[in-house]
Amino acid sequence: MTEHLRSNHPIEPSNGGSVAVESDRFRGNLYGLLARVLTEPPSHDTIELMRDLVEVETNTEIGKVLATLGAVAVRTSIGKAEEEFTALFYGHGAGGEIHPYASYYLTGFIYEKPLADLRSDLREIGIESAGRNSEPEDHMAFLCEVMHGLISGRFGGSPDSARQQEFFSKHIAPWAGLFFKDLEAASSATLYMPVGALGSLFFAVEGEAFEMAA
Repeated sequence: MTEHLRSNHPIEPSNGGSVAVESDRFRGNLYGLLARVLTEPPSHDTIELMRDLVEVETNTEIGKVLATLGAVAVRTSIGKAEEEFTALFYGHGAGGEIHPYASYYLTGFIYEKPLADLRSDLREIGIESAGRNSEPEDHMAFLCEVMHGLISGRFGGSPDSARQQEFFSKHIAPWAGLFFKDLEAASSATLYMPVGALGSLFFAVEGEAFEMAA
């Protein structure tokens, strides 16, 4: 998990044991993984984490995608991973093939109303950027970090499914599907092709689950 968030609330540990808690832990881990691989070029530790996914059981669709990501990571050097990340995401302008910002996908520009709306909601939740990253907060990696924190209770109190649903529906669902589809299909994507597939599948499942719970 990257460290680009700072909460105004103390972190409280979650209780374990139930199926619901295990499901939330798995969801949180997936959000954390996506945040980690989308924030910056994969480090040695990140590549090793991705390679370990080759051992994931493949009896679910998400398991199959995770195992595929692990297999691709095994064949990918850190140097190649860095080159791929740079080609995909470098800069805010035309330098990168993919622009991972809500404002860009929803308006065609960065630093637009979706970012302002997000910042307002983050203040209400009690979250602010820790200032370690110059990217705007509507970057997909940052949004995944927020969801990870909401699931884990990182921002104070026990996990709140209603708040998770509200945040996901407002700030992620309107554009995540298209973003991850673009990432999966990007000409520069090899390691990040299964990352795109994972995001597409996982967020589709999340959206369906939130709709059923509404």
